[in-house]
Amino acid sequence: MQTTQKNPSAWVAAIPLVLLTLLLYGVIRSFGSDAIAGGSQIALLSASSVAAMIAILGYGRSWQELEESIINHIRSSTSAILILLLIGAIAGTWMISGVVPTMIYYGLKILHPSYFLVASTLICAGVSLMTGSSWTTIATIGVALMGVGDAMGLPEGWIAGAIISGAYFGDKISLLSDTTVLASSTVGVEVFTHIRYMLYTTIPSLLVALSVFGIAGFTLDHASAAMVDQYAESLMQAFNLSPWLLIVPLLTGVLIARKLPALITLFAAVVLACIAMAIAQPQLVVEVAGADLFNFASAFKGIVMTCYGPTAIETGSEALNDLVATRGMGGMMDTIWLILCAMVFGGVMTGSGMLRALTELFLGFVRRTSAVVASTVGAGLFFNLCSADQYISIILTGRLFKELYEDRGLEAKLLSRAVEDSATVCSVLVPWNSCGMTQATVLGVATFTYLPYCIFNLVSPLMSILVAAIGWKIKRAK
Repeated sequence: MQTTQKNPSAWVAAIPLVLLTLLLYGVIRSFGSDAIAGGSQIALLSASSVAAMIAILGYGRSWQELEESIINHIRSSTSAILILLLIGAIAGTWMISGVVPTMIYYGLKILHPSYFLVASTLICAGVSLMTGSSWTTIATIGVALMGVGDAMGLPEGWIAGAIISGAYFGDKISLLSDTTVLASSTVGVEVFTHIRYMLYTTIPSLLVALSVFGIAGFTLDHASAAMVDQYAESLMQAFNLSPWLLIVPLLTGVLIARKLPALITLFAAVVLACIAMAIAQPQLVVEVAGADLFNFASAFKGIVMTCYGPTAIETGSEALNDLVATRGMGGMMDTIWLILCAMVFGGVMTGSGMLRALTELFLGFVRRTSAVVASTVGAGLFFNLCSADQYISIILTGRLFKELYEDRGLEAKLLSRAVEDSATVCSVLVPWNSCGMTQATVLGVATFTYLPYCIFNLVSPLMSILVAAIGWKIKRAK
């Protein structure tokens, strides 16, 4: 006898979400910033299993139907996975080649006590833009800037707020950022299109932040900035720095401007950095390879190891050691694992009709475009609070609203932008979120202490709603 299919109600559909929230809460409490290393994945698969059982036993869905939905979701993430692997290779090669250290070095030279907050924001924005990681930026150059700011006698909340604002600006629009790739791929938007469209809300938000930090810089007392020169000197001693290394990001920018496919652009960026590494940093290539002499064999081994595995260069400075340490392709595996498990959860929720049931809650109340965007922003904030992880918040918000935007005839890039303007940048403002806990620990500043001064992070969701209300660059999907 065949079981008759029924559609789950929104209340039933919420059961897996509530379970996921509770499991993630336990994972975050137990593992902290290491939750992404396995605990979050277990939580996602457990919630997926419960959702599948409810769908099969209670609503007549077949496992084949759910499995097909899971496969479709995983298939849609394959491009993102390949991009993430190349991002890992770029993170390693651009660092060891001296490209990123050169940019940091010249960025540090612009520091002045009166402009410290503005300069810190811009430096962290540049580093995060080139590395694609707000966490790495904050844990390395951010820690150094905290020391400089403390020496200047600036309030720690202002210092941390400027650092976090810059780091999350760069992370948000960087081609190398896993959250950028995740947000665009979850919604189904080409990554370059996603980044360009985000500029309409991201640039104004950054300008607001820089204005606030600029005013604060002239009103707060300052002291010496001698530590900046010491840090810059350490970079100079560890790497063969040269303006010529900036050719690598310049050529990468040209490829991006020509709108080549992301995979081709990223692969070319890796190749360019490998060439620069062999020419400018032969001593580091030998060190990575564990060899004694620089020759073809050691160069080949060192370059390949930089692409796929972790590297650790001894510079004589603990802070600088953390800055130049890289993870390569292998460092992306936790994120890739998380994406696969999240796609399983999304596939079950979609195939069972549960995601549609949750989406229909908004269909009856959301009328105008600004209300749709405001609901998306609210959902991103909500999932940051209840899931305690920005990756899961991005995925859940994107999947939840995808059909709603389609029903309203809105472009998918509007959704991906709203997701980034909320789920990505606000994660660091939640004390029990993995981002909030990590940055508070790394910087040594409590979340609620730096929260009022993270101007970019606070303005971004409001700017997303404001731009939608104005209707600037918002078109109906064709």
